[in-house]
Amino acid sequence: MTTLTQTEIDRQVFNLYDEYCHGRIDRREFLKRAGALGALGFAIALLPDYAKAQTISFTDTRIKAHYVTWPSPGGNAANMRGYLVQPAGNGPFPAVLVIHENRGLNPYIEDVARRAAVEGFLALAPDGLAPLGGYPGNDDDGRDLQAKLDQAKLRTDMLNGAKFVKAHKLSNGRLGATGFCWGGGTTNWLAATMGPDLQAAAPYYGVAAATGEVSKIKAPLLAHLAENDPRVNETYATYEQELKKAGVRFEIHSYPGTQHGFHNNSTPRYNEAAAKLSWDRTVAFFKKNLA
Repeated sequence: MTTLTQTEIDRQVFNLYDEYCHGRIDRREFLKRAGALGALGFAIALLPDYAKAQTISFTDTRIKAHYVTWPSPGGNAANMRGYLVQPAGNGPFPAVLVIHENRGLNPYIEDVARRAAVEGFLALAPDGLAPLGGYPGNDDDGRDLQAKLDQAKLRTDMLNGAKFVKAHKLSNGRLGATGFCWGGGTTNWLAATMGPDLQAAAPYYGVAAATGEVSKIKAPLLAHLAENDPRVNETYATYEQELKKAGVRFEIHSYPGTQHGFHNNSTPRYNEAAAKLSWDRTVAFFKKNLA
């Protein structure tokens, strides 16, 4: 019998965690398989700790944060709810939509919205789970709830959120979008769906837009990929070709040694150097294109 090295075990547990995060196995199965590898402690450590996620307090004097609702025709409910964070001051501010992963508006995504506001953006983070009562307080239930929603209508809810924040009285009328995992894929989808109504898109490890839709993208694109993320990365070879063909301005960055989810500072997949570099790039990209 071949003995696995610790690196090989860690890689297998990371792969299992990826399966778990994307809803392909449940928490019990994730921990069971990790235990069979003799890595239960490492597997437990991968589960999110949202106390680590807060980098900007909701009481920070540089921002004002509150929950808002807006109409969502064609979505999963007549009205949607989200977390709106504005910089201190009267505006107008460039607007940014922050799109969550596949588990609703958790504390990490709320913190990302606050980070954007501190940089001078009017940031809206919609909660796709609003039609089912909102983010339930833990990722397991959040993932289960999001999977139950009509997925096409869920994307329409994000589109309506984009339109809402773009037209907000504090917005300068220019809109950027960023998102993570499911939200990264939805950011690419929004770029194709909104065409010239979106001014910048910065997806994080999200699947590429459908090949037949790429020609509709008019916004410059800044994509962030993890090095070890084959399911997402395999969609980018064709995407890059189609972006070039469509004349879209784009940059695609892959961050060495990173896993899917490297920006999320609530789990050990977090890579501080890559998270900081990618976020600095995103902020500069939005400031350049949304001013």
